[in-house]
Amino acid sequence: MTIPTFTGLQTALSGLEAAQAAIDTTGENISNANTPGYTRQVVQTAESPTLTIPALSEQGAGANLGTGVDITSISRIRDQFLDVQYRAQNTLASAANTDASELEQVQTAIDEPSSNGIQAQLSNFWSAWSSLANDPTSPAARQAVIDAGQTLAQTFNSVSSQMTTVQTQAAQQYATLTGPNGTVAQDAQQIATLNGEITQATEAGQTPNDLLDQRDNLLDQLSGLAQISVTQQSDGSVTVSFGDASTPLVSGTTVTWPQTLTGAAGGQLGALLTLSSSGGPIGQLLSSLDGVASQVISSVNALQPSSPFFVGSSAATIAVAATPASLQTSSSSTSGADLAQSIANLSGGAADQAYAAFVAQVGDSVQAAQSTQSTQQAVLTAVSNQRQSVSGVSLDEEMTNLIRYQQAYQASARAMNAIDSSINTLITVAAAGL
Repeated sequence: MTIPTFTGLQTALSGLEAAQAAIDTTGENISNANTPGYTRQVVQTAESPTLTIPALSEQGAGANLGTGVDITSISRIRDQFLDVQYRAQNTLASAANTDASELEQVQTAIDEPSSNGIQAQLSNFWSAWSSLANDPTSPAARQAVIDAGQTLAQTFNSVSSQMTTVQTQAAQQYATLTGPNGTVAQDAQQIATLNGEITQATEAGQTPNDLLDQRDNLLDQLSGLAQISVTQQSDGSVTVSFGDASTPLVSGTTVTWPQTLTGAAGGQLGALLTLSSSGGPIGQLLSSLDGVASQVISSVNALQPSSPFFVGSSAATIAVAATPASLQTSSSSTSGADLAQSIANLSGGAADQAYAAFVAQVGDSVQAAQSTQSTQQAVLTAVSNQRQSVSGVSLDEEMTNLIRYQQAYQASARAMNAIDSSINTLITVAAAGL
């Protein structure tokens, strides 16, 4: 069998084409080095089928002649295990960030230590009663007690209102994210649309790297909202389970939303659900604050047997019912100040201790949330860096590859020139022989 005349040219040409594809792909990587969500691409090549040359004699063994290189695909460099790890850590970090942010707002609301906080107003209230005990008939001292009581009650009201607002805003934020035009619905619809486009491209024998990058970017974003599980299908689409929803959020091109989630969904949404619930961390703190207010109400009213000083039963409802004239300073009909002094002696007692415990509870909650936030962010950063080392673009590496592919291109071009020269010589000699 005679080797086809242009086999060498075709072999060299395949090398040129492979090197050119590699150069183009390297240029694409360099151009998108700073593009969020871009995955580094490489040209995958394989040896072309060899040409079998039979033996020219019975003693010969024949040979296989290489015919160059084939471009099999231009693929993304992606580690699916690192994707799963990143999304799991992103879920945890997002929940921790949400907890820390909301609880920090609660800490700001209590405003301790400061001259405007409840602790300072409690101190002023007890001091006002002490002054009244020293001069029980003084109209000014009586009015000062009323004023201090009203300021204390209003401070309780304000702190409770601000904490409730944080809780309400968490619920509103959840509703916004999960609403018809919210982030969940938008991301899910985009993933479903990309599923359809990727399936079409896959069935046509294409590898839509740009679409795959877009879908992975959306899955990363979705994992911050709640935990996700991604199942790859044979047609190129993915099925996405979201939070603790009973039905997959995305299956092929179908989106099932809205669905009911609980705090167990994880991520930002799970944290918001927990924070907005009565049994969540803010709800527990509100309950503790109500306990402090109730202690103040009951302890003071117990020493005002004629008429209650305070009305209400919680931090949100506490108010002053007394007037300067209704204040009872003595337990006897004669002049005295034993009741006023007893109320003054409440300073440092059960109510103050309950409030100090409440402030410590807030501080511990915030510190724990911030510690968890710091830890989870560090873990997420470590996993992200590891994933970036695999899928990200290194300009140094790409420039090295560019030089290597240029040299391969030049070598293939020289081989083609050499083969072309040989063929021309052969044709010239053959023509001269004729």
